Amino acid sequence: MASASPELELTRELVALNTVNPGLVPGAPGERAAVELLAARLEPQHFAIEIVGPEDRPSLVATRRVGDGPLLALNGHLDTVGAGGMQDPFTPRIEDGRLYGRGTCDMKAGVAACVVAAEAVPAANVLLALVADEENDSLGTLAVLEHLGADLPGACIVAEPTWLELAATHRGFSVVEVEIRGRAAHSSRPDDGVNAVEHLGRLLHALEPPLMATVVHGGTAPFLIPDRAVATVEHRTQPGEPLHAGLDAVRALIDRLDLDATATELIAREAWQLADGPLVDLFDRALDHPARFDAPYWMESALWEAAGVPTVVCGPAGGGLHTDVEWVDLEQLAVYTRALTEILRGWRDQG
Repeated sequence: MASASPELELTRELVALNTVNPGLVPGAPGERAAVELLAARLEPQHFAIEIVGPEDRPSLVATRRVGDGPLLALNGHLDTVGAGGMQDPFTPRIEDGRLYGRGTCDMKAGVAACVVAAEAVPAANVLLALVADEENDSLGTLAVLEHLGADLPGACIVAEPTWLELAATHRGFSVVEVEIRGRAAHSSRPDDGVNAVEHLGRLLHALEPPLMATVVHGGTAPFLIPDRAVATVEHRTQPGEPLHAGLDAVRALIDRLDLDATATELIAREAWQLADGPLVDLFDRALDHPARFDAPYWMESALWEAAGVPTVVCGPAGGGLHTDVEWVDLEQLAVYTRALTEILRGWRDQG
């Protein structure tokens, strides 16, 4: 039997580690085991190893400089969502050209390809940014960018699953919490109170795309008119829209409905758009001009670009992201690893 490719073997090793994000599943172990595995692998290959971020949520920065040219960053996240109802989520299984297990597609295959390609081109200036917490608050990439300061790479590849296409855009988002105030009373005398849940219903009925409610709470007990109700409202922004467009839209709706309510933005992230440049040219050569697509979700490319680092999003894919049957296509993984290796050689030669 032929031996497995190094990218497949490393993907298996990573999938076998439970790196579920504790921000999503309280008590989950997080990314440390993967950081330790990769640091031990890369340090003997002349990578400078730095572990950044909170001790319980570490990210790995592995850098190899061989000349004066700019670094090319290869970025991927080590955390996964919870295992849900998966059977044996951390036991990688191959069937019909697919590798199954939690994190195979999102995105341990992409991480493995980045590592193997970086190992294969020892003369390239490369920075591996393998981060925590992408699935929740992006603590890892934010910590890496803060750690790098002004010493930024010349460009960045985010190896998220894209079926080897290039993301042309991705949306931003804002999450807004709306607190609606009422007045408590006994439910037998509703006119003595103001029912916050009824006003929450008015708000929910008035929401139109791109606003959507994802979490609602209201009331504390039967026979009591609720004096408080809360809704979490999301807004997905397109490139060019203001960062706080969601908050502005929610506040305008509150005014239109004449609600006694407060809107508070919990988090907001910028949309992103691909810009032509040398790294895009390298991808076009390595993957024979891959198609472009518009991603409806957010990715950490926006953080790299906002820091001043031109970024391309491309990676191997499969199916079942965040579901109970997740898999990566092994041919995609092989093609992507070869393409990354070619791109690193091209980066070395033009640097």
